Amino acid sequence: MVASGLEFGDIHDLIGIRIIVDDVRDCYGVLGLVHTMWPPIQGRFKDYIAMPKFNFYQSLHTTVVGPDGKALEVQIRTTEMHNRAEAGIAAHWRYKEDGTSNGELPMVADIRDIQEDAEDPEEFLENLKLDLYQDEVFALTPKGDVKTLPKGATPVDFAYRVHTDVGHRCAGARVNGRLVPLSTELESGDIVEIITSKAQDAHPSRDWLEFTKSSKAASKIRGWFSRERRANALNEGRDAVTTALRRHALPIQGVEDDLAKVASELGFDETDSMFMSVGEHRTSAQTVAQRLSRRLKPDDAAEAVQAERLPTPHKRKQRLPGDVIVEGLEDMLVRMAKCCGPMPGDDIVGFVTVGRGVSVHRADCANIGSLTTRGAERMVDVAWAQEQSGTFFVWIQVEALDRPRLLRDVTAVLSDVGANIHASSSVTGRDRIALLRYEIELSDRDALESVLIALQSVQAVYDAYRLVL
Repeated sequence: MVASGLEFGDIHDLIGIRIIVDDVRDCYGVLGLVHTMWPPIQGRFKDYIAMPKFNFYQSLHTTVVGPDGKALEVQIRTTEMHNRAEAGIAAHWRYKEDGTSNGELPMVADIRDIQEDAEDPEEFLENLKLDLYQDEVFALTPKGDVKTLPKGATPVDFAYRVHTDVGHRCAGARVNGRLVPLSTELESGDIVEIITSKAQDAHPSRDWLEFTKSSKAASKIRGWFSRERRANALNEGRDAVTTALRRHALPIQGVEDDLAKVASELGFDETDSMFMSVGEHRTSAQTVAQRLSRRLKPDDAAEAVQAERLPTPHKRKQRLPGDVIVEGLEDMLVRMAKCCGPMPGDDIVGFVTVGRGVSVHRADCANIGSLTTRGAERMVDVAWAQEQSGTFFVWIQVEALDRPRLLRDVTAVLSDVGANIHASSSVTGRDRIALLRYEIELSDRDALESVLIALQSVQAVYDAYRLVL
């Protein structure tokens, strides 16, 4: 003590134990148990496994407050590390053995040769080129369980190493009892406590991918966002198809089997896959609606719509034949197709029927495909006359969250924009969604656009659109 200039309190070797284990993981496992049994003394932990001494010595050193409040120094190493230390590379812990080894480990001889050729410690370490667990760190849970992580790992990596749900709900971390940022790099021997969120919508952050080091954490984080993206696409696709079906006056209930067949026609294994494709904008909701329209017979569609308890609007003749010009034909009987209800401003095509003149359809009508198949030569070019014969009738649908005075506010808007109401129907579902249908008389297509924009400004209205019957 006198020669070394040490005080009595600086001597920690008076009471000490050495623990020999089989592998490196066990070293850190025992360390966790020791720290669980006795409180460690701050500043007395040394990790010579992760950071070996210059003479190649490896071991874990920690000092704890042992029995009777006395300082207890604990050394933990593997059998290989112990043999290396006893061969002469590290002689700090000799205890009672003063004997000299008769032989020298082959690894020790190699290291000695390298050391003799090196001019300084940096060159020695560069020449050694040995990976002494430098690619891994060994962190511990508060209960002493060892978690092996890649070098540079953070509390996020540790959380996912404990359990996927712990990782997803990770909200913070304590390392050795102190709150630290989630991007903090862990070191061997760190005791890590993960703070989790109890919120139902707790989820990982994309920012974590910038500092996670373990492949498990990165894959789990990406997997969560991938599932979230698919779920959102599924919901968005289902909503888009529902809107398209309503615009075509097709039922949205009781047609599950037909939708499954449409999905199969489009190359999907199930309906949800089709909805997901629509949500990801790889498949058009209009295409789905058109396919379903072809599959449903008129009676089937009417019956399904009736099952939804929304009254079917009364159809009326909408305009005079003189409003449409059939190219190449004069004095031709012209009628407006009831399936799509074309109006001035719409792109239209004509189909020569047998004994019923030319049927005028919207260019995007769901029945155009089947008409073309029946007889492409019967398709004719048609156009709107420059002067129209007055007003026309159109059905619109308003969708809103039900509330008091909703009908009054909607009809007031229709009156303000000059739309004459000829017929109406309404129904409110169990989910408190109100569906309002109106047949209104307007002067032109521009007037219709103004009506729809005005309706969408009404409180609780979330959609208003032209209804194709």
